[in-house]
Amino acid sequence: MTYSSRTLAGLLAATTCLTGAGAVFAEGEVNLYSSRHYDTDERLYSDFTEATGITVNRIEGKADELIARMSAEGANSPADVLITVDTSRLERAKDAGVLQAIDSAVLEERIPTNLQDSDNQWFGFSQRARIIFYDKAGVQDPPMDYVSLADPKYKGMVCHRSSSNVYSQTLLSAIIENHGAEAAKEWAAGMVANFARDPEGGDTDQLRGIVSGQCDVSVANTYYFARALRKDVSGLSADIDQVGWVFPAQDAEGAHMNLSGGGVAANAPNRENAIAFLEYLASDQAQQYFSAGNDEFPAVEGVSMSESVAKLGDFKADTVDLSAVAKNLAEAQKIFNEVGWE
Repeated sequence: MTYSSRTLAGLLAATTCLTGAGAVFAEGEVNLYSSRHYDTDERLYSDFTEATGITVNRIEGKADELIARMSAEGANSPADVLITVDTSRLERAKDAGVLQAIDSAVLEERIPTNLQDSDNQWFGFSQRARIIFYDKAGVQDPPMDYVSLADPKYKGMVCHRSSSNVYSQTLLSAIIENHGAEAAKEWAAGMVANFARDPEGGDTDQLRGIVSGQCDVSVANTYYFARALRKDVSGLSADIDQVGWVFPAQDAEGAHMNLSGGGVAANAPNRENAIAFLEYLASDQAQQYFSAGNDEFPAVEGVSMSESVAKLGDFKADTVDLSAVAKNLAEAQKIFNEVGWE
């Protein structure tokens, strides 16, 4: 569906409405605690203010620091909204008691159920597929699913991030949900046996490892690769034609998806404005900014993608309930420790 005047009325029900002649502005502000550090998000904030008259005040920092700050501030916290990256951090915020459940018809209609917390404390607003990349010259039969990454034929070929990284934790948690804990432990042990080097660096470093010849196969989120297609990324873009990619498990569960999402703070002083802001993030306009500005996949179905993202092609995404996946995080860390995944 398009983001029509009917949906806009729902978006602004708590504050104001938009008319054909222009906006009737609401009063007030919304205090945003965000661990997203992308310059392109500026357009999200300015357009929300233009549409509603609600001023967006921001405090930016690392996710764990923001969650700790909100916990320490308690009932006196000025935070209205927490925005962060990855299901694991959203669940961490929920477990810390710094989010609250909300009732929003707009979010229920537009955000797929599997991208929502089961208690409506957080919602996903953009996605990144975590997929397999490989050296096209050196790998003739790349792994076609996550499980195959642990096949002994890839011994000494695979690069991956550390076990302390949230993307690693959530991927293993999804494997637990889809295949069971025992299979997940076998997979993790096989991955350790197949490492080309000790886990290090970020996702871009895993891709650079293919270009440099350190890695034959790597795992990374799509938006790091799409960014290198759209603009110059040192050590990657110049040789990006060397890198092939596989959307894993297309005959099974599908490609694992990481989220960027948010929720309303437990002690939000501007609760209704906070809900309106989250509803705006689900609008077609905001969803297109996520894709065009940061090479992400929209969370809302039917929203057009940026050219860099569309170049990656169509694929089947894993629709596992990410709220259920988040419940496996402690088990995932236990498995990492047991198999020696640093």
